[in-house]
Amino acid sequence: MRFKKLFKLALNILLNSKLRSWLTIIGIVIGVAAIVAIVSLGQGATLNVQERLGGLGADLITITPGVEKAFGGFKGLGSGAMLAASSNPSISLKSKNLTDKDLQTVKSIEGISYVNGVVSGRVEVFYLAETSSISIQGVDAYAWKYLVNTELEAGRYLNPGDTNVIVVGSGVAKSTFKQPLALNRPVTIDGRLFKVVGILKESGGIGGEDNRIFIQIDQARYILGSAGQKTFDSISAKVSDPDSIDQIVSEIESRLLISRHVTSRNKDFTIISSKSTQEVIDSVLDTINIFLGAIAFVSLLVGAVGIANTMFTSVLEKTKEIGIMKAIGAKNYDIMMIFLLNSALVGFVGGILGIGLGYVISEMLPNLLNRLGPSVSVRTLIPTSLLVETLFLAIIIGVIAGAIPAYRASKLKPVDALRYE
Repeated sequence: MRFKKLFKLALNILLNSKLRSWLTIIGIVIGVAAIVAIVSLGQGATLNVQERLGGLGADLITITPGVEKAFGGFKGLGSGAMLAASSNPSISLKSKNLTDKDLQTVKSIEGISYVNGVVSGRVEVFYLAETSSISIQGVDAYAWKYLVNTELEAGRYLNPGDTNVIVVGSGVAKSTFKQPLALNRPVTIDGRLFKVVGILKESGGIGGEDNRIFIQIDQARYILGSAGQKTFDSISAKVSDPDSIDQIVSEIESRLLISRHVTSRNKDFTIISSKSTQEVIDSVLDTINIFLGAIAFVSLLVGAVGIANTMFTSVLEKTKEIGIMKAIGAKNYDIMMIFLLNSALVGFVGGILGIGLGYVISEMLPNLLNRLGPSVSVRTLIPTSLLVETLFLAIIIGVIAGAIPAYRASKLKPVDALRYE
């Protein structure tokens, strides 16, 4: 038989059992819609994180003391670091701060263009009769302007020699106080007046620049009660060639192990590059996406069971017709192809409708989830490849589910089939 004729017969079977066919198709629709919605949510989360990681800069390296502090700035990594430390007692969770000697060690490494020692903490900031606890970061004004990845929205960066001036992140300027902070407006920190000389653009990055105040490091030490100390909470470095960042990280680690008199087993510092952070987060997101996709795939398998059940019923109903077709010359291959095409059609129709439903759900999810609070930022992303692959998967599932019933139908003997009531 020609393919066109086989396809018509398969379509007739689908159309002549409308209720049963549509109930089967609904199972596929739910499975496909779940895959599209869940995977698009995972893809959107991946894109969100990648954009936020972009704020770290591909050429930046951060050194922090101990393990806990090293991962404290990255939600989701802290617990992993703590677990690693707890499994190895030789790793220090809270170690001595980085020193000026460490800073000079990093500066001496070839391939590093700028190095910034940082002290940080939280302080009470007064502005127009309001008080807010804000993260403050003391920086080396010369190096910081080359290390910061966020452009200025207004004003200027800190300059060497500045006193009683600050640069604020977008969040601090726009949403911390009822009245937005503006250039040249005074704020009070630790009883002293500081003038806002710069406002950064919104970064949205994991680095957290949006909600920080930046100040000269010596003044930050005074405010935080560590005046005269030459220690740092972290050291940031910018490499001249991002492609060599792995080699430079290894060199920094080797030099610091020697200068701090520790070994790789009990080292009291952690080095983070944007590349390593990206790899860790990508791995976590991939695992989550696979897990969510597997859950959605289970619902598609339930739909496959429905297809198999429908095909078995169709074979029983069409037993006499199969006998007639075989009696007038239809081959086993023809019979099997009719039922395989029928199950493929069920998968195709269910796939198309499921993609449509999944697309609608994906469009609605961000609006629904973002209403949970201002800290929730959800988006979805539906690549064209996802739609094509999901449709193809639905068809394949349909064919596989219909394979056994189709094979049994093809093996029916004409005499037995014609005698069937």
